[in-house]
Amino acid sequence: MVKFLITGGAGFIGHHMVEHILKTRPDDKIVIVDKLTYACKGLDRLRSFNALTNPNVTVITHDLCVPFSHGISYEIEKFGDKTPVDIIIHMAAETHVDNSIQTPVDVIQNNVMSTVNLLEYARTISSLKLFFYFSTDEVFGPAPGTTLFKEWDRHKPTNPYSASKSASEQICVAYENTYKIPLMVVNVMNVIGERQHIEKFIPKIVKSILTDNEILIHSDKECKNAGTRFYIHARNVASAVMFLMENGTIGEKYNIAGEKETSNLEIVQQISEIMGMEAKTKLINFHESRPGHDLRYGLDDSKLTAMGWKHPVDFKTSLEHTVKWMVANPSWLEW
Repeated sequence: MVKFLITGGAGFIGHHMVEHILKTRPDDKIVIVDKLTYACKGLDRLRSFNALTNPNVTVITHDLCVPFSHGISYEIEKFGDKTPVDIIIHMAAETHVDNSIQTPVDVIQNNVMSTVNLLEYARTISSLKLFFYFSTDEVFGPAPGTTLFKEWDRHKPTNPYSASKSASEQICVAYENTYKIPLMVVNVMNVIGERQHIEKFIPKIVKSILTDNEILIHSDKECKNAGTRFYIHARNVASAVMFLMENGTIGEKYNIAGEKETSNLEIVQQISEIMGMEAKTKLINFHESRPGHDLRYGLDDSKLTAMGWKHPVDFKTSLEHTVKWMVANPSWLEW
């Protein structure tokens, strides 16, 4: 039996991580710590697969910008026959780039201090086996042409969100070096899936098509070439994390990349075909109002794939399932 502490477990990627563990490792214990921000829709994501009634799951509502009190530490340890946490998966973060541009101090403070406080808690667990830090492709900055960044390439974040993740990533590495925290860092590309917040691109497209609204797609300054992304489903991300739990090396970083690069205009067209409805699109230069919104990111995932990990579900199938699920569950397009 493994005891997990998952931060941000009521969030989008976090709840998929929880669901994946419950399906593949039903005897394990999961402690979820989440402060339930606007992006959570309360605990509805966890309710959707009965996690709240599962005896192997407990939820603690807490803002990680505040260190764990003695009482919270006690409750974490008490759950699961008074055993210490084996694996920490730190996924909690403010992730919306627009919000980081509008309120940079809040986003930076949240993402950095939550990480520091969790690392300080990790220092108290002498038997801790793993500390996963969830980072992003955006820490490397724009990837022009066909550039694909490797795990230890230099960082060049271009907005406050990516800067906060880069800073947190370096702090994690410092704690691994100084305090021997059993660290692994994963850099992840744009994630899609069910129950994603409407502020994100895929659900925004689906809602815009359903409501016959124009879809603005960020492009170059000439408004001729749309930005591109390597999208990956949250289930595939969870699969990669579980693979690394068994096969990864302490102190290493691993890129979890999308299956293939697709322009955002192509994504809209594919979603339009899946829905059987017309999409109204317009290429627009977002850089004037949103500096630091990069047209392209790129990760080299050869280290992970050489170890034997493969996408459990291909992108085409993942996108089709996600879009059809959103259409069939329109309440998740309203927040």
